[in-house]
Amino acid sequence: MSKSKLSKHRHISFTAHYTGYIWYQMGISHSAFATPQGKALALLAHPVEKLAEKYIGGSMRTTLKTRHTLLDEHLTQLIEQHPNLQVLEIAAGLSPRGWWFRTHYPSIDYRELDLPAMAETKQASLTMINLNSPEVLSADLFTQDFKNAFAVFDPKRPLVIISEGLINYFDKALLMQLLKSIVLYGQDFKALHYLTDLYPEPVQNKLAKVIWSSSKLLKLLSRSAFSFHFVTPNEVKQFFTAAGFDQVDVVQPKVYFAEPNSQRLNLHTDHPDHQQHQNEHLGDLVWMIHAQLNEPKA
Repeated sequence: MSKSKLSKHRHISFTAHYTGYIWYQMGISHSAFATPQGKALALLAHPVEKLAEKYIGGSMRTTLKTRHTLLDEHLTQLIEQHPNLQVLEIAAGLSPRGWWFRTHYPSIDYRELDLPAMAETKQASLTMINLNSPEVLSADLFTQDFKNAFAVFDPKRPLVIISEGLINYFDKALLMQLLKSIVLYGQDFKALHYLTDLYPEPVQNKLAKVIWSSSKLLKLLSRSAFSFHFVTPNEVKQFFTAAGFDQVDVVQPKVYFAEPNSQRLNLHTDHPDHQQHQNEHLGDLVWMIHAQLNEPKA
């Protein structure tokens, strides 16, 4: 991928180092992804995180665990349905997901993508673990290079695009551009799935104003357009459908984790409990989205 073609929308957030270290602390990552910068940020944020968990009912690290669990469980289900699955994790940062899934499911083709500097950092970390780790792709999501990343994969096999901690950093116009690009570049694949987390407006939280103020600080520190765009799951579904996706499921943790493990992944659009809450924000700090294109309808 070209390192010279970068859009004005590029940003590498310090949160990549923070999340990388928190995942390591949780025991779901490798020490190679735990940077000194991440450790310093985790120590700095610890007192604030404790207060947030006590008074708000959640914090950045608790939402990290929630969203990571939701994404991993849904990706695992897709791999079990499609053993020849291909995965492209965009804005992969220091996520351990690619390393973990390649280790546990060697039959899948799992590639990671990020901006040039972070891609180099991630490549160095992966090489520390395994000299034969695949190349981390380098591309700006808002340039032609993003299209080139799709050419790495076989269109005769299903493809999953996955992102974590990404889409709230874009305003709605840019988010629509990204979604339309995924649909356009992925439309010729046997099936296309997009798994992502999303932070809804914290309207159901008693300390919503505090969360909003914190988001403005994050927006400033990360030099991004970080914001909350949606209040109800139906708003999300309409937005993703307008971008070209055929089916969109919005997973709210309060519903998902209330179900037995064996039933969780059946909470799709046609499930009564799922449908009941599509107009309702249940108060979770983070949701998960599973958008599909070209998937055969049941």
